This record gives sequence, C-alpha cells and structure tokens, in this order.
Amino acid sequence: MALQPGYLADKGRVQRRLRRIEGQVRGLARMVDEERYCIEILDQIAAVQGALRAVATLILEDHLRSCVVGATADRQEQLVGEVVGAVGRLIGVHPSPR
Repeated sequence: MALQPGYLADKGRVQRRLRRIEGQVRGLARMVDEERYCIEILDQIAAVQGALRAVATLILEDHLRSCVVGATADRQEQLVGEVVGAVGRLIGVHPSPR
C-alpha cells in the first residue's frame, strides 16, 4: 500500500505558492535580461528563497501531523530520522548518524 502525501489537504495551496515562485524565478531571468542592478536581483533571490522555505515548512508541518503523529513508536523513530535528514538537507547541514 502506497502512503498518501500529508499535504493532500493543502495541495491547492502548495500548488498556488509554487506557481507564484515559478513566476518570481521567471521575473529574475527578466531582471538579468534587462541588466538590472545586482542588489535588486539579490533581493529578489532572497524573496524566492523565503517563499520556498515557506512551502517547505507547510509540507513539513503536514508530514509531521499526518505521518509522524499517528505512527507506531517504532515507525515514529524511523520517520523522525527521515525528517531530521530532510531538514538538514534544507538548511545545508548534514547531521551525523546516531
């Protein structure tokens, strides 16, 4: 049996946010084409990164609520390890194995 993603209830919201981010990235490409000032481009890159972090947080929260909370104790331990690894990759830190 395949597991259902925890974000299904928020799927439309996640998709809307991702489409908005996609538009922001296209805007960045236009800014480069237009040879805009470097700091303006960097500010927009920071905005895209923040938007991606917000989507990641939403998906993480949904995963914790739908997959981790109701799992058996053994499965919770495995899932917590997966979450720690995923968060580590998101923030650029690779946790040492336990």
